[in-house]
Amino acid sequence: MEPSPLALPEIEAGWVWLAGAGPGDPGLLTLQALQGLRSAEVVVYDALVGEDILRLAGPGTVLEYAGKRGGKPSPKQADISRRLIRLAREGRRVLRLKGGDPFVFGRGAEEALALVEAGVPFRIVPGVSSGLGGLAHAGIPLTHRETNSAVTFLTGHNVGGEVPDDLDWTAIARGSPVIVIYMALKHLEAIAGRLLAGGRDPEEPVAVVSQATLPGQAVLETTLAECHAAAMEAGLTPPCLVVVGEVVRLRAGLDWLGALTGRVLDADPLGRSRRETG
Repeated sequence: MEPSPLALPEIEAGWVWLAGAGPGDPGLLTLQALQGLRSAEVVVYDALVGEDILRLAGPGTVLEYAGKRGGKPSPKQADISRRLIRLAREGRRVLRLKGGDPFVFGRGAEEALALVEAGVPFRIVPGVSSGLGGLAHAGIPLTHRETNSAVTFLTGHNVGGEVPDDLDWTAIARGSPVIVIYMALKHLEAIAGRLLAGGRDPEEPVAVVSQATLPGQAVLETTLAECHAAAMEAGLTPPCLVVVGEVVRLRAGLDWLGALTGRVLDADPLGRSRRETG
């Protein structure tokens, strides 16, 4: 590959870059994240970073797995932070690579604060969060002027792996026209139940996106009342994104991947007459 015409910085000795790897497709890496992969001596990566992305690392780069997956043995967060500090103090060029964006449900801020406390210099390299890029790739926009002007992002489990108890589920159900839930599959039944108890319409459209942007991507379109049973029947596997709201209906017109395989797109998926704009 020819060198980039952009004057991108490289990781310096003793520095840690906290970078987002995007939702999965290597093509959705930022140029800066790619530069980090090429200039790092050690890449400490999480469970959502795929092999195709790791292959972009420079020759001789050490790849260290530090993935955390719910319900499975995982390294402790404090141990990961200590490892980053130790590598930097050894004078290594370190890339901490996280799926999506490191500051969106990625605990990147915790690691960055540990580096601050240890006096280790660092750079933040934002990534395309799966809640944005993954849903767009699936043909689901987060906003549309005829459906919503607000979006709420939630995590499907807390630090202990349970449904978050510190959220006002009733306020979310009543106040947010579109809800995007990360890591929701395990507790989807309970989450849907709380939204329904908060007054959400059982027939409201829901999409569950598994393996977003990857070759194995699967998209299930269903309703809030049926989403858990439908996801189990479909055999969807994590990582999964769940989006609740009228924007899901727009996929009938924006499923560009489906169009490649013959799906006929609907130019008016909301079922409304087109309005002339001045």
